[in-house]
Amino acid sequence: MPRPRWTGPVLLALLLTVLTPLPSAAADPAPPPKETTKAAPSVPLPSLRATTTQVASGLRRPTALVAPDDGTDRLFITEKSGTVRVYHPDTGLAAAPLLDITSAVDESGNERGLLGIALPPDFAATHHLYLAYTALPDGAVTVARYRLDDSRLEPLLSQEHAEFSNHNGGQLAFGPDGNLYWSIGDGGGSGDPFRSGQRLDTLLGKIMRIDVSRACDPLPYCVPADNPFVGTPGARHEIWLYGLRNPWRFSFDAADGSMWIGDVGQGRWEEIDHLAAGRGGLNLGWSCYEGLEKFANGDCLPGEEYTDPVFTYSPYTGGCSVIGGHVYRGRDHADLAGGTYIATDYCSSTVWALRPDGNGGYEQAEIGEMPTQVTSIGTTADGEFYVVNDLPGGLHKVSFAQEEPTCRVDRTVTAWGTGATVDLTVTNTGDTPVNGWTLEFPLALGQTVVSDWNTTLTQGSNVITAVNAPHNATIAPGASVTLGYLTEHTGDASPPARFMLDGDACAVGR
Repeated sequence: MPRPRWTGPVLLALLLTVLTPLPSAAADPAPPPKETTKAAPSVPLPSLRATTTQVASGLRRPTALVAPDDGTDRLFITEKSGTVRVYHPDTGLAAAPLLDITSAVDESGNERGLLGIALPPDFAATHHLYLAYTALPDGAVTVARYRLDDSRLEPLLSQEHAEFSNHNGGQLAFGPDGNLYWSIGDGGGSGDPFRSGQRLDTLLGKIMRIDVSRACDPLPYCVPADNPFVGTPGARHEIWLYGLRNPWRFSFDAADGSMWIGDVGQGRWEEIDHLAAGRGGLNLGWSCYEGLEKFANGDCLPGEEYTDPVFTYSPYTGGCSVIGGHVYRGRDHADLAGGTYIATDYCSSTVWALRPDGNGGYEQAEIGEMPTQVTSIGTTADGEFYVVNDLPGGLHKVSFAQEEPTCRVDRTVTAWGTGATVDLTVTNTGDTPVNGWTLEFPLALGQTVVSDWNTTLTQGSNVITAVNAPHNATIAPGASVTLGYLTEHTGDASPPARFMLDGDACAVGR
């Protein structure tokens, strides 16, 4: 549930909705999604390992991939320049593109181009698909229908985006309600210069929801009547969610219809949001907040309510841009990864695994690495995972295996006022000695280490790197070492949720 963050006197008028309350969630819940594989996973996240196998090369800056549910086992892969390529597991990557709209696409700048693709539920019958791209000649971000039978491109909705070339967004996906969802970044530059995130009179910094199965003159699409800002003066009725910076990739869980969003941060925090099905009208915070932290000189509206991300990480870990993924609902690895959300980062290639813990929180772990510069995670019609990477342009199949962690960390916290001591016991659960070690873990927002013991500890943003002391450098199989630290906090004295010992994920005890 969102919690209020009061950012000013509640009697001040909102910028866009004077005397008009912002609507909350859409009135009608989404219909139940189709039945999927929902086997409960039995493997703790630190025991899960993700690996990839390259299956194709020769792609030119691939940006997205999608699978038609037509029995052909194909994958459609977008290339930045404006082409869509076809891959089949038996015949590989076809030389000729499925379609070519390069004459309509502006690929100047690193983040412009053909960015997203979605297939409607009736694709097998209609042969229609939907594309998101930066359009010539003016750089407007555009969603269009493409009719494969007669090679016809039909622009449906555009948003001006001329001033800066970054933050185009570009994800397209059909939701469980049959509507098309589309993301656009905040307009680019740095620090939300247009204050787009919190404005409702622009599509910048938003996720839209439109009905492309019919037209409502003069529009070539319809706005669903239960969209949250239908009837709000001055608001764009297509808006479903707002307060986003650059939601490059989002997805829907095929089992429950919930929405997962990877929103690229400004430089301090990358974030992942998880919203229940049908929860339109929510404000995800940008640019008042970056992640869970107040953004300096951000746009904070008085009396506004913001929805917190469920996971954040600092680029100080080597990351730069979160690549939102999917919840695994396939069959091949259902007993290992079923119900687990997988994401990565364009720069660090870390594989993040998240799973609701049943108590309102989320288990989390780093479970491997993707190939360099992954731009998108996609699924087959049966729910198996593939990824594409930007340079050198490859397609990779993702697999999961069980690999028991070789370490366990137990935590003891003693908190008071604005301080806490945290004692960590690191146990070698492997069968070989550890000779010299480095333990990495994140702190909760607002915690600052004051002193430490039995280690040499450094803090970068919220990331802690603890290196062994001379007297505890060796950890024999089955043996443990203890270390700890004193931290100041601003209200959250919770212990670290995950640990990496020499680059490997540790099980987390008490």
